[in-house]
Amino acid sequence: MHHFDRINGALQAEGVSLETLAGAVGTPAYVYSTATLTRHYCLLADAVAAHPAALGQALIAFAVKANSNLSVLATLARLGCGADTVSGGEIRRALRAGIPPHRIIFSGVGKTDAELAFAIETGVRQINVESAVELDRLIEVSASLKPRAIATPDIAIRVNPSVGAGGHARITTGGATDKFGVPADEAQAVYARASRSPHVTPVGLACHIGSQITALEPLEAAFQALRTMTLELRAAGLSVSRLDLGGGLGVPYHGQSDLPSIEAYVAMAAQVLDGLEVEAAFEPGRLLAANAGVLLSRVIQVNERADGRRFLVLDAGMNDLMRPALYDAFHALVPVRPREGEPRLYDLVGPICESTDIFARDRLLPPMQAGDLVAFMGAGAYGAVLASEYNSRPLVPEVLVDGVRWAVVRARPSYDEMLEREPRAEWLMRD
Repeated sequence: MHHFDRINGALQAEGVSLETLAGAVGTPAYVYSTATLTRHYCLLADAVAAHPAALGQALIAFAVKANSNLSVLATLARLGCGADTVSGGEIRRALRAGIPPHRIIFSGVGKTDAELAFAIETGVRQINVESAVELDRLIEVSASLKPRAIATPDIAIRVNPSVGAGGHARITTGGATDKFGVPADEAQAVYARASRSPHVTPVGLACHIGSQITALEPLEAAFQALRTMTLELRAAGLSVSRLDLGGGLGVPYHGQSDLPSIEAYVAMAAQVLDGLEVEAAFEPGRLLAANAGVLLSRVIQVNERADGRRFLVLDAGMNDLMRPALYDAFHALVPVRPREGEPRLYDLVGPICESTDIFARDRLLPPMQAGDLVAFMGAGAYGAVLASEYNSRPLVPEVLVDGVRWAVVRARPSYDEMLEREPRAEWLMRD
């Protein structure tokens, strides 16, 4: 149940017609469902709560990179959700949305000294250290803040377990050649070095092996690696009280029915961690947000060639939804109000002046005409956050629906607003 249903022939978001939203806001536009966000969070929270002995006071920290809209974050914050952040800007977004510092994790492979200092001063739950050199820099930053009575930051060492997984090579993050994390055979030494410093407090280990993972086996292998390392560190006299399991569980973009359930995923994690007496953290992104959003678009025209190829030209482009161009991602396209007639094959393309501005080839759809509204499904994660103003196209607006009420939660900028952000150099204003 994703709360995008067809009522009286037209697709709706909860109790609001997408035709109504298109008329009021224009297209293209992202539309999010509060009910779906809530349902997915509660499913995960209930599954986690069923295993208190193995998972402890577990934290669910939404991966802000998946959807950083403040109203989306605030919706999750009210449910008790935390935030997994990868920049100083994302920490600020989480705070502005009402997520308290003790529920914020700071990850990321390229944290600047200024970002590390901000995270320490903010008092985030933990900083996930990605390398030995980052640990050294963090210790220096923390030491420099000591005269201001800043609390020593809790840290976790992010381990690269050489277990890469994901829906595409470009969203795999746990392989031996990926840039993320400390190699497993070096992590114990890095953890021990951290424990000798008075300026950081190592509390645990972290991992995140990829995104859109559709089987539990690679996740289980990564969690087992964390378990083994936890026992080794404890045998060496070091304390480990938290394990950050990352995210990565896939969602049914293709309508698959054989994906692991949330309950099975959490039960597997609990089985691996059983007896360790640690607090677990889960960092879902697309799991909560993907099917909570659609990208609403309108057909500009249908180009039919003599060879029979048919291009459905949409007003949404790769600058609005980058996933297909970035890693051949699939999104179902659904007419908001389908026409009757025999289905036809279409190539789905946008207006951007790039050959990569193509969403799909040979999609079988009902007859389409200029002006028809369509919706890209499963677009609530890695959609608007990746959008740009390429070709000087305004950023896509975002709309949040809650029952029969809705609000624009990021407006489409006007062309004047876009141009006013770029003042001309003074010497170009003299003539």
